[in-house]
Amino acid sequence: MSLSSQKVAVITGASQGIGAGLVEGYRKLGYAVVATSRSIVPSRDEDLLTVQGDIADPTTAERVIGAAVDAFGRVDTLVNNAGVFVAKPFTEYTEQDYDFVTGVNLTGFFHLTQLAIEQMLAQGGGHVVQITTSLVEHADSKVTSVLASLTKGGLQAASKALAIEYASRGIRSNAVALGTIRTPMHAPEYHDALAAMHPLGRMGEISDVVEGVLYLERAPFVTGEVLAVDGGQSAGH
Repeated sequence: MSLSSQKVAVITGASQGIGAGLVEGYRKLGYAVVATSRSIVPSRDEDLLTVQGDIADPTTAERVIGAAVDAFGRVDTLVNNAGVFVAKPFTEYTEQDYDFVTGVNLTGFFHLTQLAIEQMLAQGGGHVVQITTSLVEHADSKVTSVLASLTKGGLQAASKALAIEYASRGIRSNAVALGTIRTPMHAPEYHDALAAMHPLGRMGEISDVVEGVLYLERAPFVTGEVLAVDGGQSAGH
């Protein structure tokens, strides 16, 4: 079991793709990790605790933070990685679409971040990171994404508000705004078209996202930042 001085990261949406990459990245950094998703499986790594649950359910937040404190005694970093993307013309979104996207992207963030920051305040500091999208500030007519912009845009605004509210109490808050990342959610036959959307001419890799998040983790003078990891999309076309 970890010593109480070992730093601890909580990562949501951690069973595959970017979330799984973040788990690996934080473990290599020496952090104990509490990883959560609906489908995550137990780990044999004594410094990696997995908690199954729907992040849109407030009780999941209670179980995740409770498990982190019980197992490791602290929470130093929260990475709000869990997110869903429903691409439809705005007038075709259903009530179910709205509830689904806001539940995962906003409700999950709200309850988990509240509890994590309460624990960080008791410890004297911490770091919160939100994973968002560059579409928030650079809309694309080829990607109909109002619900993503509504929810992830809210997270970017909240990231800055949290940074200012808690700066004097040792808690930093940042966001990482992504382009299209090569993950299992994108079928290979669409990769060329998705790559062409980025000025760098390729999709992002999971490792690109992990490096961006870990940069913020190791940058103690950076807070309130929205770091674009988007292959140049935010700079223009």
